Amino acid sequence: MTKEERHSIILELLMQHNSILVTDLAEHLNVSSVTIRKDLTDLEKEKKLYRNHGKAILINPYINDRNVNEKEKFYTEEKRLIGMQAASLIAKKDSILIASGTTMHALARCIQTTDKLTVITASLQVAIILSKDRNIDIIELGGILRHSSLSVVGKYAEAALADFSCSKLFLGVDGIDLDFGITTTDMMEASLNRVMMRTAQKTIVLADSSKFGRRGFSKISDMEDVDQIITDSKVSPAIAKRIEEMGIVLTIADDPLPIPSGRS
Repeated sequence: MTKEERHSIILELLMQHNSILVTDLAEHLNVSSVTIRKDLTDLEKEKKLYRNHGKAILINPYINDRNVNEKEKFYTEEKRLIGMQAASLIAKKDSILIASGTTMHALARCIQTTDKLTVITASLQVAIILSKDRNIDIIELGGILRHSSLSVVGKYAEAALADFSCSKLFLGVDGIDLDFGITTTDMMEASLNRVMMRTAQKTIVLADSSKFGRRGFSKISDMEDVDQIITDSKVSPAIAKRIEEMGIVLTIADDPLPIPSGRS
């Protein structure tokens, strides 16, 4: 087998699994680990994959902080479907926490209730969206404003949560690495997210499939602290299987439901 043929097979396997160990590649291709590492080095120089701790991955695992207005432009349909699915989990007279991020904006646009709903949020945009519904009591956390996310962080926001107990936390993340955990790009936001998790009975992560296999700068928690993940239908079968093996409820949002009126 030529080097070019090996490279083609490696990339094909990565398209199927998102990441694969050097040892597994060596066994699959019947070559030494040294040969595989040389192949991966060549492919990484061509920017076709990334190497990370004895494995190859398809995308850059490290995420830079981006402005919320820029993030709004990406995966809009996936976020809408995820938001619709998440909104369906809200019960009558519920009390919930909504963290920050563009997927949380999508969730807020999908919430409709004829009963009282209490929402605690760190996101200015979530509060603005939900403020149009008089059935929703909104508790906006105070603290230091993160300009990139238009949300608050810091000890004042964390201290306020000590007085509350909620049924669910809807949490957006910048990365989900099944070995490392869930992450965000900001350490103060990660700290607030951890307090939110302790305040809620259940943590539900809302993340489009591009977030898997990636890491932000700051770790929020291990995967064992996550109760449910809602994502889109593009998540790889291998990742889906591992999530379910971890005992985490995985929900695929792929039903093209209409956008509720009155939210923008």
